[in-house]
Amino acid sequence: MPHRHASIEIGLNAVIVSVSDGTPQIVHVNDEKEADLDSLPFGPFDPIHHRTFEIGLRSWVENQTALSLGYVEQLYTFGDRGRHRVTGDEGPHVVSVGYLALTRQTAGSENTLARHNSAWRSWYDYFPWEDWRSGRPFLLDRDILPALETWASEPPMEGEPPRPLARQERVRLAFGTDATHWDEERALERFELLYEAGLLREAKRDGRPAALARDTLPFLGVSMRFDHRRVLATAISRLRGKLKYRPVIFELMPEVFTLTELQTSVEAISGRHLHKQNFRRLVENADLVEPTGATSTATGGRPAALFRFRHQLMSERPAPGLRVGGR
Repeated sequence: MPHRHASIEIGLNAVIVSVSDGTPQIVHVNDEKEADLDSLPFGPFDPIHHRTFEIGLRSWVENQTALSLGYVEQLYTFGDRGRHRVTGDEGPHVVSVGYLALTRQTAGSENTLARHNSAWRSWYDYFPWEDWRSGRPFLLDRDILPALETWASEPPMEGEPPRPLARQERVRLAFGTDATHWDEERALERFELLYEAGLLREAKRDGRPAALARDTLPFLGVSMRFDHRRVLATAISRLRGKLKYRPVIFELMPEVFTLTELQTSVEAISGRHLHKQNFRRLVENADLVEPTGATSTATGGRPAALFRFRHQLMSERPAPGLRVGGR
């Protein structure tokens, strides 16, 4: 019997992030075949026309979205067996290189996105438990933690790989139960625990056992095709951590802005409410911005001073970020 060689296709997934009206938004793609499932933008890597992955990414993103990408960072290579395949499928195995890309929304981008069945959507639609700006999300105590406690009390499944930490300890660290504080950077760990416990629609689709009866599973955010919600969780964790030691937040800001607008954007990404005076003290001590001398009356109240990012900061010290603390 001849040996079969599996073919492999390399693609590029982009988590394209912007902040609009105080909301962290990503570009999602509507699939005509599965209208109830969103996808991340995906484009093939063409080694003939593109010397590097990043060049290929920027090329097809700008063509399909009319967005000019600022900061771009490779996240991870997602290549688990079966991630794009179904039973009986003889197509190539798809290995996707995931990227985090930051941009600012433009007036013409929405029309271009619509032509490619794409649009902006809040990332908290996919991860509602990650938004603490108005306090502790209700569904944590109502749905998530009770279900995880049930799962954690069960013995490991047969064939489950051994882990250095027990299920109860992993839940405690990821979700900040007991006396442990919530760590906004653990977004990926929380998603993977929910998937492992069979509490997400993706887990049901992939045939994983559930911690609860299928008909009692709570609604835990909008699901996505393939492993795209995992890619998005990876990007959220990466960006939240990046805020603290790199000035990436300014890739999402206009050229000039008020300190209130800057705080709103930082809160949008981190998912945390920040005390106004503490935030302004943090910005002042970090020496990240400088006044322009102009003011804005956009809010209709007292004129607010306008600031801009101090670009020379990049040559002054190696880690100029906003070290917003954990809970």
